[in-house]
Amino acid sequence: MTDDGRRAALILGASSGFGEAAARAFAAAGYDIFGVHLDRRAGLEHVAEIRDAIEAVGRKATFFNVNAADADKRDATLDEIAASAGEGSATVLLHSLAFGTLRPLVADEPGDDVTPKQMDMTLDVMAHTLVYWTQGVVHRKLMGRDGRIFAMTSSGGDRVSPSYGPVSAAKAALESHCRQLALELAPRGITVNAVRAGVTDTPALRKIPGSEVMVEQALQQNPHGRLTTPEDVARCMVALASPETYWMTGNVLRVDGGEDFVGSNARPGE
Repeated sequence: MTDDGRRAALILGASSGFGEAAARAFAAAGYDIFGVHLDRRAGLEHVAEIRDAIEAVGRKATFFNVNAADADKRDATLDEIAASAGEGSATVLLHSLAFGTLRPLVADEPGDDVTPKQMDMTLDVMAHTLVYWTQGVVHRKLMGRDGRIFAMTSSGGDRVSPSYGPVSAAKAALESHCRQLALELAPRGITVNAVRAGVTDTPALRKIPGSEVMVEQALQQNPHGRLTTPEDVARCMVALASPETYWMTGNVLRVDGGEDFVGSNARPGE
């Protein structure tokens, strides 16, 4: 938090799904929003709607339409945030990047296997970028004590599903990164937790082959009789950003209405 009491959330993947819901929820809770997204012209109108909604509740909204996995773009974005917001301004960092390859590791036809380039890209975007953005935030002193870092994972981190192998590997790596970062950042007073949402109807979910079956299973399995929503998850993250959660770090936190413990039929939710 800055000397004037302003606080901000830096959200990677802020234009849809969990990232959009988090941007809106943190703004409503009094945070300025720095949003990173990658959208073509057709998606920019919706980004403008998100920005307008944030400003309507009296918070600043600064969005960057860049590739979050590009090192030069990442550095330029962080430099701009540091110049405009100052030290200690980013009290929350949310990693919600969902862009990867959905191909089998070993397909019936050799040409349909996941390629090394596709595997590397998926792991880089959906897992390793958490490390690189955290490095940039910490080294620029954008986040100080009581900082909160969240990363969106899914049940795919420890379960299997056809064609989900590369993303499953990325989710497992992401959870591992959260544990290691929690260890290394503890002396700085910064916590790091992975958030595992239940099956949620997001653009990322709809790209997964067989997502309709996953939705049907979740509706049958969830004790609440409905899917998790991005807003369910965003509200929990706002609560978890409280200074009182300083002793909660290195976890995979289930935010699913009890879906995961009811049975074993759930499938990856992102």
